[in-house]
Formats: sequence, C-alpha cells, structure tokens
Amino acid sequence: MERQSFVGEKSPHEMSIDELRKENERLRQVVVECQSKLELIEKSKHTLCGSVGSARIADTADDKNKALTIVVLGASGDLARKKTFPALFRLFADGLLPPQTTYAGFARSAIPPDEYRAKIGQYFKGPEEKKEEFLSRCYYFKGDYDSAQAFVEFDEIIKKHELEHGGRTGANRIFYMAIPPSIFVATSKSIRSSAMTKTGWNRIVVEKPFGKDSESSLELGQELAKLFHEDQLYRIDHYLGKEMVQNLMVLRFANEVFEPVWNRRHIANVQITFKEDFGTQGRGGYFDEFGIIRDVMQNHLLQMLALVAMEPPVTLSAEDVRDEKAKLLKAIPPIRMEDIVIGQYGRDPKGREGSYLEDPTVPKGSITPTFATAVLHINNSRWRGTPFILKCGKALNERKAEVRIQFRTPASGLFVNLSPNELVLRIQPDAAVYLKMTTKKPGLTEERVYAELDLTYGDRFGDAGKSLPEAYERLILDVVRGDHNLFVRDDELQAAWAIFTPILHQLEREHVKPIIYEYGSRAPVESDELLQRYGYQRTAEYVWRPSQL
Repeated sequence: MERQSFVGEKSPHEMSIDELRKENERLRQVVVECQSKLELIEKSKHTLCGSVGSARIADTADDKNKALTIVVLGASGDLARKKTFPALFRLFADGLLPPQTTYAGFARSAIPPDEYRAKIGQYFKGPEEKKEEFLSRCYYFKGDYDSAQAFVEFDEIIKKHELEHGGRTGANRIFYMAIPPSIFVATSKSIRSSAMTKTGWNRIVVEKPFGKDSESSLELGQELAKLFHEDQLYRIDHYLGKEMVQNLMVLRFANEVFEPVWNRRHIANVQITFKEDFGTQGRGGYFDEFGIIRDVMQNHLLQMLALVAMEPPVTLSAEDVRDEKAKLLKAIPPIRMEDIVIGQYGRDPKGREGSYLEDPTVPKGSITPTFATAVLHINNSRWRGTPFILKCGKALNERKAEVRIQFRTPASGLFVNLSPNELVLRIQPDAAVYLKMTTKKPGLTEERVYAELDLTYGDRFGDAGKSLPEAYERLILDVVRGDHNLFVRDDELQAAWAIFTPILHQLEREHVKPIIYEYGSRAPVESDELLQRYGYQRTAEYVWRPSQL
C-alpha cells in the first residue's frame, strides 16, 4: 500500500505545532468523509433490501414509533385533488403507510374543514368506511407560502396532531409541493425556517417543471441546495413510476437474450412516443408557458431514453442507477435544428374541436408547439450511429405511450421484403410487451405474415395486470421509504437541460412557427419524413391489438 505523505513530506516529529494541528484537522476531515460515505453505502443497502422484497412501511424500527405527517402544499389545487390525495388514500387503504400518519393541507384559499374534506375526497375509489377513516386524519391550514409566521403557526398545529397520533417519541415529515414552480423557493424558505421537524427526518418532494432551461434550473437547484441536502430532495417525474417504465431495467438486465443485441450493430433505431387524443381543454394558459418540449419531452421521454440506453449499473442502489443515467445523458449532444419538427394543432375538420389558438386561455398568436419530434444521438461505443427518436403531442389520433425498438433486417438475403423485428413496450393504455416478427402463415402455403409474441399484462397477470398501481402511489411510497431510485438527481437534471436548452432558445429567438396539423391526425407529415430520413420503417398494414383471452 502506498504511504500517505504528510505536510511537505515531513515526518510527524519534524513538524511544528501549527503544522501538526493542520495535519490533525486534515485527518479528522478524512475520517468524517469516510464515515459519511459508509453511512451512504449502508443506507443504499438498506433501501435496496426494502425495495426488492415485500412492501415496508418504515425505514427503521425507530420510525415505527414516530408519527408521520405528510404535508401537501397547494392542497386546494387540481394536482393535489386529482393525483396526490387519491394516491395517499390508496396507500392508506392498502395498509402501506404507518398507522400513525396524518395528512396536512396548506394553501392560500379559505376553506371550511368539511368542504375541504369533501373536495379532496371526490376522486377517492374504495370502501366508504376507509374514506371516512382517512379523511378524519386530514386537516387544513390557510396561509401565505412566503410567510414564515404562517408556517410557525402551522408547525404548532402539526405538532398537536402528531402528539395525538402517537408521536411522543418523535415525528417524521414529508412536504409535497403541489404548487407552481414560481413559488418553490419562497415556500422552501418558509419550510426550512419554521416547519421542519427536529425529532425525525424531513423529505421534500418537488414536482416538475424544474426550471425552463439550464440557467433557471441551475438557479432553482442552487437555491434549494442552500436549504436542503440532496438526500432530502425528491424531484418527482411521475412517468418513472409507471409499471412498464419500472419493467425496463428488469427486461434489460434479467434476460440474457437481450443484452447481446442491445447495441448499434443490431438496433436500427429507438422511438419513444407519447400521444394524447385531446387538446389543452381550457388549460392552455399554463401549457403555453412551457410547451410540449418542456412539458413532456425534456423530462418524461428523456428519462425513459436514459433507462433504455444506459450501461448496466454496478448495483440496483439509487446512486448507482442514477450515476449511469447521468453518464448516458452527458453523452448526448444538443439537438440540432435539422433534427426537430414542431407543430401546433388546428381545428378538427369536422368542426367538433377547436384549434389551440381558439382556447380562450391561450395568448393570441401564440407559436408554442403542441407537438414535437426530435432525433437525439448518443456519442458512446454502444449507440454511436443509432438514432433515438422522441415524439410527443396533443390532439392526435390516439392516446398511447410506448418505447419501440426497431432492429436491423437480416443480412442473409434468404428472404426479401422483410419487415424489421420490433420490441415494443406499451406503457399506456393496456400495458404490454410484444415482439413483432415474421413467421410462416399456417397451411399449405409459403406465405409469410407479420405477427407478435405478446405479453399483455391483463391476460398474463389477471386482475393484478389490469389494475396497476398509479405512478404517484409508487413514488410517494418510495419517499416514505427513503428510496431515491425513481427520482431525478441534480446532475441528471443539468445534463438533460444541456441537451434541450440550445434548441429551445433558438426556436424562441428565431420565432420559428410550428406546422399546423389537424386535430385528431397522426402527426405532421414532416415528422414522418424526419423518421424516414433516419431509417425508421413503418409497417402501416400491421396494427397491434390487445389480446382478447
């Protein structure tokens, strides 16, 4: 083992008192750093053991004796009512949250207690007695997000409820920010100064968008870093909680059949698609501030790309997985103008739906895209030369999200006019994995047909495959467990924005007008032309349908 040198290569007996003090302080810092790393390793092991086995409701035995308060900031808003509280209720109904958990709502609106409980409970699905039990544990506080005094008063109310629900040995708290990004920092300062528990852990859940470009994201990250440690922050991208997205790593790394062909020599292109069959539905004012690239492509689709393309992690611990995702994202150069198509939906030709610009909440003459196709390139030995195509849009012909991996056609020349094999991971609706392949048509014929090996979740797994947990359920449960695996780390975020910020600024600086496409159409023709230029072969005569077993 190589000898560690002392200050100036002196031995201890040659040092002055000041030099010895400095060396002692340096060694103390080394010990502290090593202890911190050991704690992180132990935490990763502990988290991994809990995530692979049966569901746990606490990180440690000590947590079982503490109260847990889940604070929902923005409790009167749509996100909280439609997503956050229904997910909390389902976790409660399934017995996956500690029995001493209470649910505190905070917002600026004045809402009487009964009206508040009725409002957050309107989207619950489950037995009435469970709903009543859950709502009895919910309470609400009206205050301003930037008011430290309001949070001091809120903290006192939280403490009272924690004592009433078994928190005599301490309490843990989760702060879920279901609020606009413009007030993240002000709210975080109020939490940090006045509402964090001193007898347990504190965890902060931040909803996207995480800024609008590299600069604003970095600024937000720096502000949050002044207030919280990275291991306290959970940047939530709900698509990472989808069942099929969860299955990506299992399919890749638990099946030997895929790894040998998971590279540029066998895969011609990868397409990741997100399509909605409806428009902005009166929410155009919010959407117009961000557009489809910031709202969907830069986060949901890019995170899926990272899971598809990353190298195998050393372990399944959160930090090892996120290390590989960050490394992959850093290998992707910024998108070029010739590799992107943007569009905006027009009127339905039958007159049933209006255009984007006819949404009364959209600014007049807006050129915000509601559709985008972009081709990304990965500069590493596994993927160099294989295009990754991201496509997303509103008011299209169907609702679906999928990952489509198109393989190269066989080079043997024994058969001609072959359609390429495709491995498709259908995320929604009707979760499924299927492999498109060429086979002989049964009977006294040499005719070839395009068919599939089909794993439709609803058929293979019965009720469990039909009623999959909502993404928010899985993610909130992981916050309770302290598992960061499905949450975005700060360096991942900066690498993601580095890919998109230059093209976003160029589109805005040059006032590039989006192509108008009909409401309910597949996509702008220019999008198909871009895909063809990069070798994607669409088999228009083939349509996958969920099995009817």
